[in-house]
Amino acid sequence: MGPMLELRDVSKGFGGLAAIKHLDLMVMPGEIVSVIGPNGAGKTTMFNLITGVYRPDEGEILLDGESIVGLEPHVIADAGIARTFQSLRVFLNISVRDNVMVGAFGRTRSPWWASALGTPGARREEKEIREQAERKLAFFGSRLIGYRFEQPAYSLSYANRRRLEIARALMTEPKLILLDEPAAGMNPAETNEMTDLIGRLRDEGGHAILVIEHDMHVVEGISDRVAALDHGEKLVEGTFLEVAGDPRVIEAYLGRKGLDADE
Repeated sequence: MGPMLELRDVSKGFGGLAAIKHLDLMVMPGEIVSVIGPNGAGKTTMFNLITGVYRPDEGEILLDGESIVGLEPHVIADAGIARTFQSLRVFLNISVRDNVMVGAFGRTRSPWWASALGTPGARREEKEIREQAERKLAFFGSRLIGYRFEQPAYSLSYANRRRLEIARALMTEPKLILLDEPAAGMNPAETNEMTDLIGRLRDEGGHAILVIEHDMHVVEGISDRVAALDHGEKLVEGTFLEVAGDPRVIEAYLGRKGLDADE
């Protein structure tokens, strides 16, 4: 079986500054791959290239063997890639369930006028979407189900807003999920729960997952493979222990002086 996602010799620059340099990366079906690196390493640019926000200057990006370079972001989403963001993108003043239903936007069968008029077909479809949203929320257990369905999103804790954003991403029925710092801002207990959740997304949901994460406890707990970036280049790829112990990775995080002091 071939890779679900493959980046081949991908490069991207902005005004003469290389943000990504000749990057090769693969995600196999059912695999969790983490990408680590200091701020400015090119990790978010990589996600923007995969999702069609940016177009690479060089190289190919393949989904199930087919190039997705040049496709609009909504077309790439329809092809099976969902994404969450480092900064939360939750609609705070609508209900938890409605936030998840938004994930079906653009994928409905009924035309806008049928929804506006409340035709029987549009009402049936809305009911189906509502039930689908509740099933996605149920995956998160007591954190998001029950009375919380009708609560405005602003009533949720920060960690539950993170879960809500993932639930909305699941509404597109993705085969590959891109998670951008899913454990950012969480306390240790919340971080452990997020680590378990990411594993369940793969083990129970069947999703392949590509993660950007700074918390090394999370990276160690979820990753089949880890790739380390610095200044847009891949330094090393392998198991968590191989990557975390690599002198190039340590230098990227601590600098040469920190590495020398450690020695």
